[in-house]
Amino acid sequence: MPSNKSVSEAPITQMLNCRILRDHRLQREDLWVREGKILDPEKLFFDEQGYADEQVDCGGAVVAPGFIDVQINGGVRRPAVFRCWRSRASDGVCAPLPPAGGYGVDFSQPSDRVGDGVSLVARKLLEHGVTSFCPTLVTSPAHVYRKVLPQIKVQDGGPHGAGVLGVHLEGPFISAKKKGAHPERFLRTFSGAGAAADLMDAYGALDNVAVVTLAPELEGSRSAVGELRRRGVTVSLGHSVANLAQAEEAVCHGASFITHLFNAMLPFHHRDPGIVGLLTSERIPPGETVFYGMIADGIHTNPAALRIAHRAHPAGLVLVTDAIAAMGLPPGRHTLGQQDVEICGPHAYLAGTQTLSGSIAAMDACVRHFKRATGCSVEEALEAASLHPAQLLAISERKGTLDFGTHADFVLLDDELNVKATFISGREVWTKTAEEQQKPT
Repeated sequence: MPSNKSVSEAPITQMLNCRILRDHRLQREDLWVREGKILDPEKLFFDEQGYADEQVDCGGAVVAPGFIDVQINGGVRRPAVFRCWRSRASDGVCAPLPPAGGYGVDFSQPSDRVGDGVSLVARKLLEHGVTSFCPTLVTSPAHVYRKVLPQIKVQDGGPHGAGVLGVHLEGPFISAKKKGAHPERFLRTFSGAGAAADLMDAYGALDNVAVVTLAPELEGSRSAVGELRRRGVTVSLGHSVANLAQAEEAVCHGASFITHLFNAMLPFHHRDPGIVGLLTSERIPPGETVFYGMIADGIHTNPAALRIAHRAHPAGLVLVTDAIAAMGLPPGRHTLGQQDVEICGPHAYLAGTQTLSGSIAAMDACVRHFKRATGCSVEEALEAASLHPAQLLAISERKGTLDFGTHADFVLLDDELNVKATFISGREVWTKTAEEQQKPT
């Protein structure tokens, strides 16, 4: 519906009839977009005397910042189907089951077409409201990092797919005792050569790297944390047997994230809570926040544990999928880096074991499960997938919010938090078809 022409040369879009997540609450107001950014309507009206060139009726939808996934190992050709199943682990909450068909992309598999795989996943993530992500590589031999990393470039999102914020390197500087699905033969420790030399020897380069997960109890890790922070890389603690004091020391030297809380770390103990204790530690530097990833798929973390973490430190909770290439693929054997994984119902195991190896859940499903399991507000559930990961990566001045001047990356959702449409830079890049809207979630 056109209206009076703005004095601006750039077209202005007005999103009508929506509830916007802004300032931590849903507000009944319009969203204005120009040149890919959120516009302050007061300045438009009073300073420019401008109006919208285009108006879009959102049909009463929730408008939230686009989701940001900082830990995703691969992806699928088409989205998972969600059905209800019941087990002690899931507490009876709906979790994903894979449909037949599709094919996977494993970011840790070396090839000359890694970029094509990243692009495919980027396109499919739009269906789940994800507008930015960090392709994640599990522990791999040096030649794999040298082959893969140069092919994954930081890039903006758009109709071609979600934006790439940088790579998440999960390992190889992790504990053999908590290796999870990481191949032990490729794990590394820090040598006396110095942190910079060790990091370069393992990875080859840190260009376009956003996050590195390491175990803080490894000798030399303190220097590595400092070196990574100097290079602008977010340091995450995980796959670790660190005690609380070791975890606190790492945070005091620059670590700011915990990789999939509760998983691949020492269990909570009342005399030494280990890494989990960071959620309520009094040794966190003033003004700093420790963030922590949660795989809210109904498999990796019991709903009671989700509730404990959320109530202890809600401002630090970051939803991640930890999705692997097998997400959306049929039961059977698939890959995760240098190892095989086996899909059995909603579980992904290291082949031949009962060791969980990533998830097969999508981000929008994790948001819905998190809300149901914890009883948190809609606002809290949405911010755990948008604002908090943006704050973690220190990009909240441009992503993760709908504040004036930020990137117009947002998602339209219904009252059950099902994705209706995804926008990047103010452009609609995916919308649910009428047929898809009739399918149960």
